[in-house]
Amino acid sequence: MRSSSKTTVSRTRRRPRAVLTHLDATNRPTMVDVGDKSATRREATAEALVRLPAAVARALAASGHRTKKGPVFDTAVIAAVQAAKRTHELIPFCHPLPLEHCELDIDARGQRVRIRCTVRTTHKTGVEMEALTGASVAALTVYDMCKALSHDIVIESLRLLQKRGGKRDVDVSSKRRR
Repeated sequence: MRSSSKTTVSRTRRRPRAVLTHLDATNRPTMVDVGDKSATRREATAEALVRLPAAVARALAASGHRTKKGPVFDTAVIAAVQAAKRTHELIPFCHPLPLEHCELDIDARGQRVRIRCTVRTTHKTGVEMEALTGASVAALTVYDMCKALSHDIVIESLRLLQKRGGKRDVDVSSKRRR
């Protein structure tokens, strides 16, 4: 019997291991140093989905999306912009950013409310967390404004749809869940 001592070399390319950017050389939490980065235009869009019970959806539609607390979606827009501007106060390692634009799109169809928050700045770091914070606080505001009608409201999801600027662009909106 003949033995073979061939070695197989894998020709597949491996992705570099992901590195957690908020850890220093000794694995302690740290804020990322963006001092040497160039300021570029950065934009991100995040989406939150809220599912309303059928009776709540009907009541909101019939009232022009108002409750005794006031206009639900207008209040959610204001809350989202405030939250996006203050993200650095809520998330420990986020840099304070001068936001140039924060836009909300709230679409109510049937029992679903889709909230999209788009944030833009020209800075040394991205605005993904600001967009996610804005969308999430808008969803929480919809819940708060409608909870007198039912506590069966569900915030189904929160996700980043896209980001532009910085090292790489990300677009996950085409991988949309239904």
